[in-house]
Amino acid sequence: MTRVRHYLMCRPDYFAVEYAINPWMDPEAGADRSRAIRQWEGLKAVYEELGHRVDLIEPIDGLPDMVFAANGALVVDGKVYGARFANAERGPEGPAYLTWFLGRGFSEVKEPEHVNEGEGDFLSLDHVILAGTGFRTRPPAHHEAQEFFGRPVVTLRLVDPRYYHLDTALFPLDGGNVAYYPGAFSPGSRAVLERMFPDAVIASAEDAAVLGLNAVSDGRHIVINAEAGGLELELKRRGYDVIPVDLSELRKAGGGPKCCTLEIRS
Repeated sequence: MTRVRHYLMCRPDYFAVEYAINPWMDPEAGADRSRAIRQWEGLKAVYEELGHRVDLIEPIDGLPDMVFAANGALVVDGKVYGARFANAERGPEGPAYLTWFLGRGFSEVKEPEHVNEGEGDFLSLDHVILAGTGFRTRPPAHHEAQEFFGRPVVTLRLVDPRYYHLDTALFPLDGGNVAYYPGAFSPGSRAVLERMFPDAVIASAEDAAVLGLNAVSDGRHIVINAEAGGLELELKRRGYDVIPVDLSELRKAGGGPKCCTLEIRS
């Protein structure tokens, strides 16, 4: 079911590939900031054309990955669980995002004790939160989130370093189903996903490799990387309206539509 969503984004005014903290990043190759800004503006325009609300956080010079707003927090029922980044290069982003929420009247805001990277590794469905681990977010953060939100949190282990966050390998289609790439997960986690989501959309290795699963769904419309053609066709077959976007420049840092989009769930 479609409903108006509330998203937080960060314009990539300082975007660059200056270090390598995941397999997608090549500082020698770098990235074209002007092109990244144009692509990001196109994504923002898509959300606004769909009728969704988009708020912006001010980018900070020296934080080139701050554009990946999804990593900044997890917001459920108006409660904000902050991020504590695994890599020092991104460390200041956590306090910056918490400051934004505190400045806008969010009263239930938790500064985390454990390493977690927000919606990068926490994906919310109607009755459960799926939580990734293996590369960034630590399992104790899963327990911390469950206690804070009072919602069940299911741990999923990632095993392929290309899919270092859960949101690179899985996305919610709606409140009760998902799309995912099985090869990103440990055998036990694959079995959990098969049991929980027998009707899931299964992505190919080819579509996963262009971050096709780093997608954003409002329950009817799915915003997806344009190169994930096979996944796009399957989603259309399932009845979704698919909107392909070009975020190829931001993918040079390991990001796609979802990485750029933090959902604020009231």
